Amino acid sequence: MTTTAEIIAIGDELTSGQRLDTNSQWSSEQLGTIGVRVLFHTTVADDINSNIAAFHNAVRRTDIVICTGGLGPTADDLTRQSIAEAIGLPLIQDDEVLSTIEAMFSRRDRVMPERNVVQALFPEGSLVIPNPHGTAPGIDLKVSFDDRSSRIFALPGVPAEMKEMWNDTVFPRIVGSLPGPPTITTHNRIKCFGIGESDLEQRLPDIIRRGRIPTVGITVSKATITLRITASGANEEECHAISQPTVDTIHEILGDLVFGYGDDELQHVVAQQLENTNQTIAIQETATHGLLTQWLTELDNFDKLTTASIRPRQRYDGEDATTRITNDAVELRSASQSDLAIIMGSIVTPLHEDGIPVVHVALAHEDGVIHRTVNYTGHPDILVARTAKQGLDIIRHHLLTG
Repeated sequence: MTTTAEIIAIGDELTSGQRLDTNSQWSSEQLGTIGVRVLFHTTVADDINSNIAAFHNAVRRTDIVICTGGLGPTADDLTRQSIAEAIGLPLIQDDEVLSTIEAMFSRRDRVMPERNVVQALFPEGSLVIPNPHGTAPGIDLKVSFDDRSSRIFALPGVPAEMKEMWNDTVFPRIVGSLPGPPTITTHNRIKCFGIGESDLEQRLPDIIRRGRIPTVGITVSKATITLRITASGANEEECHAISQPTVDTIHEILGDLVFGYGDDELQHVVAQQLENTNQTIAIQETATHGLLTQWLTELDNFDKLTTASIRPRQRYDGEDATTRITNDAVELRSASQSDLAIIMGSIVTPLHEDGIPVVHVALAHEDGVIHRTVNYTGHPDILVARTAKQGLDIIRHHLLTG
């Protein structure tokens, strides 16, 4: 049976949007490496009733609760009190912890403020999670109900302290408490471009069904689709054996719609193709505002770009648009003495057909010119990025087959 977890992040700075909660992301990744499935992320303000409710719910629906924040000495640090009230336990002072905190202040030539005494209070029955470099020790508390049990690990919100305490104490304790031999969870990410999310889902109906092993999730970012294959096993070899048939099936069905893995983006793949074939490229952009050029030139040691320009007044419309852009692409390739030359035209609205705005794209190469007309529609937030990716994808497909 899969061990489940909930992660609670506490602080007004998080719920108000003033600070990004990176602790929950990191903790989820760590739990995933040992096969613990995170079901909930809860972010709660510095409000006692809300904190109590968060812990009350968490311990009743998951096996492990990881909490970060709210262990300081000030009045708005409510974690220890909230846990105690949610479970119905008194707070007990740990004199050994108090002495440790006092000694830490003494080493810094400071007198411990009276308020810091609260950091030595723990819900009855807790284990201490030592904090080598801070005054806020963590709380490790097992709780039981009629039909289930759960375990709370409360850690400081300071990332450096939280991670050190996790690695030194929390992680080993969780691993030691898991039923059966330890497991790990791996995530393989396959990157796709050139198809919509709904169309892709229709091609992979069995792959993404619920309850399947391994699981496959779909996410979309600016027209790039990521398939995330998640498998759990005793080790990486077992996870690989579970995942690989699914990876093979995805490749078989999607073919060259798949362009990369993990953190790959289209520009990484195109840059590597140009490097492998020892080819150079010239770029002229209008609709994409130089984004295609920017992506490539931001890559380390990319030296295959011979020239780049932005032509805001360059328009390719009318009946002769195809002829003009293909001729210009040939001229750009010749003038730059490049192996390839791509022109991303301006945004134009055809007078015929359905009137959808389009961008003419032409890629000149040794044996001719590839011309494409791509639709410029969709949410404004992704239009420029998607069009630039369409240009990169044209280059990618040419280099795959050329």
